[in-house]
Amino acid sequence: MSAPITQDVHTIPRKLPDGPINLVGLTRDAMRDALIAAGTPEKQAKMRVGQIWQWIYGWGVRDFEAMTNLSKVFRAELAEKFVIEIPEVVSKQVSTDGTRKWLVRIAGGHEVEVVYIPEEGRGTLCISSQVGCTLTCSFCHTGTQKLVRNLTAGEIVGQVMMARDDLNEWPVPGAPKDETRLLSNIVLMGMGEPLYNFENVRDAMKIAMDAEGIQLSRRRITLSTSGVVPEIARTAEEIGCQLAVSFHATTDAVRDTLVPINKRWNIDALLEALRAYPKVSNSERITFEYVMLDGVNDSDADAHRLVDLIRGIPAKINLIPFNEWPGAPYKRSSNNRIRKFADIIYKAGYASPIRTPRGEDIMAACGQLKSATERARKSRKQIEAEAGMSS
Repeated sequence: MSAPITQDVHTIPRKLPDGPINLVGLTRDAMRDALIAAGTPEKQAKMRVGQIWQWIYGWGVRDFEAMTNLSKVFRAELAEKFVIEIPEVVSKQVSTDGTRKWLVRIAGGHEVEVVYIPEEGRGTLCISSQVGCTLTCSFCHTGTQKLVRNLTAGEIVGQVMMARDDLNEWPVPGAPKDETRLLSNIVLMGMGEPLYNFENVRDAMKIAMDAEGIQLSRRRITLSTSGVVPEIARTAEEIGCQLAVSFHATTDAVRDTLVPINKRWNIDALLEALRAYPKVSNSERITFEYVMLDGVNDSDADAHRLVDLIRGIPAKINLIPFNEWPGAPYKRSSNNRIRKFADIIYKAGYASPIRTPRGEDIMAACGQLKSATERARKSRKQIEAEAGMSS
């Protein structure tokens, strides 16, 4: 029997049944090793990885038989020992504003949600890194679903591949290159804390950034953390993507409630790590995410404190109107209050965009993601009790 998963444990994805190896999610080195172990001559392995890599990640091909620059014999050997599998789409919803939300099933029958947000000239995919979450942030619907397990690298990058399937965005081999990208950005802001699943997130994002595959620039990928301080510097060194921090409060007393990880690494410890972040600069600012909760963290005093706290850190502050969910213990700040808060920050010299809620009608907005099966299992009373609202 496996040990219980707790907030302090970096969980290990459960081993898949013995059988063909899924190539999706393997790094180039790991794929090379797997091919050699399956009988590919060592001298050919690097070239074979390059060919297979382009078919899988450059053109979205899942059938070895379609890999026409490989010999028929080699294709048959690949089909016998390997598979190319991504998460299975269970359902898809499309919002009135064009936002798409997919419920996808992964190994073991677990489910996660993935959201695509179309905008003028770009499109952002919000992907998940865990089934559930360890962090129990009190304003977040996902946080009411307990952690089941980490996603593998294949299950993480597989969400990107699934979205490209649905958007019909795979290039055709030999066709003229089309520079327009419907899926131009990735944000690791879905279910889970990415830095509690560091190695799998890192490997998946390295695949997404690879120049011979999906080809997303590191500046087009943003990882959002609630403040796992020991892994923050590692994010710059080993992934190199943009960093966002779920900040949400200006005192430890309030942040301890909203973002309980603060009890382990408080505001001072978090800000010290951010000031030392290797990639922070005026051209690569850290994004501070700040959900606006009526009467909790939205006063003028909070705005001034926030400015004082982040002084000296190249940053922008994303103000997020709270997206309500059944049984939520908070209310959204008024538009006037949010605008006043934003104005104080802007006058202090920081960009303070107010995020437009997207996909609220399909529960796809920030903080609303949750496996549909988990959501259906719980009554409103249960959700309220878990959110600390029971009398």
